[in-house]
Amino acid sequence: QVQIVESGGGLVQPGGSLRLSCAASGIIFRLYAMGWYRQAPGKQRELVARITRGGNTNYADSVKGRFTISRDNAKNTVYLQMNSLKPEDTAVYSCNADGTSMGHANYWGQGTQVTVSP
Repeated sequence: QVQIVESGGGLVQPGGSLRLSCAASGIIFRLYAMGWYRQAPGKQRELVARITRGGNTNYADSVKGRFTISRDNAKNTVYLQMNSLKPEDTAVYSCNADGTSMGHANYWGQGTQVTVSP
């Protein structure tokens, strides 16, 4: 059974930091590209950051220089370090495991709420 479980969300003041974690089980983690997406109320879900099987990364322009995605294949976990948080970063952050390039499926976690407010 595949499980994608996010953690680390919460309430933080503007300028603060949070680290999100996404633990995957039931998949061969190293074969999957991993991504963090977010959806704010009334807006479409957007890609925040993505890391490939080989460790290449890409980021939304709005978070470049503030957020860092990383992965630990030994722990089957992907992280999103978020610094200099802004109120507009408030959203539900979801983790995606994309194995389609290797003939596997695409999986989503349930999401974790991040709220940036004074």
